[in-house]
Amino acid sequence: MAAEADGALWCPSPNVGSRREDARPSLILLHYTAMASAEAARDWLCNPKAEVSAHYVLAEDGRLWQLVAEADRAWHAGAGAWGALRDVNSHSIGIEICNDGAQPFAAPQMDALERLMQGIMARWGIGPEGVVAHSDTALGRKIDPGRRFDWKRLARQGLAVWPDPAEPGDFLHDAGRFGYDTTNARPEDVLNAVRMRFRPWADGPLDDVDRSLMASLAARYPGPGHSSL
Repeated sequence: MAAEADGALWCPSPNVGSRREDARPSLILLHYTAMASAEAARDWLCNPKAEVSAHYVLAEDGRLWQLVAEADRAWHAGAGAWGALRDVNSHSIGIEICNDGAQPFAAPQMDALERLMQGIMARWGIGPEGVVAHSDTALGRKIDPGRRFDWKRLARQGLAVWPDPAEPGDFLHDAGRFGYDTTNARPEDVLNAVRMRFRPWADGPLDDVDRSLMASLAARYPGPGHSSL
């Protein structure tokens, strides 16, 4: 088949299956590769011994490979949850961004990511609230795409969400309403995931800034399976 995203090279991975229970993609899950090069990540995700894959791999210079058709289930999320969704692989499209987590994400790469996401969101009707980090869905287990990723830039383009000022509330309750799996995670892992995405340079104990941003997000963007009422 041809690649679905403009400019993507089709490089099919054998590590693929059908989405379970006829699930339709409702999430875009962002990762970093933590490998020496985009080509190394691509080749590993296409290696049957790896038993992992992703829909897309994005190089620093904006080059893009598609490894799995968007309608199919790639093996990128592992164990985790977002809102009421427990099989994240069946409900998501995974994008592996070449980065080690310690470096800024290159401008050509971010430009290409925005174009890719715009196409995916249009094809599947995914809103900005459906764009999440691997660290959001795998609390205490994963940290990608990391503290250097520019979530606020995506939010300015309508490609992710960002909190507005709000009255501080119950942090864990609001985090659970937003989508974090607070039932099965330690409170410190929830706080770390929230800060990696929304307060990347914050440290220390939970404070009213954390409570405020979570109250804002929970009110405006309740996760899958939660009502805004």
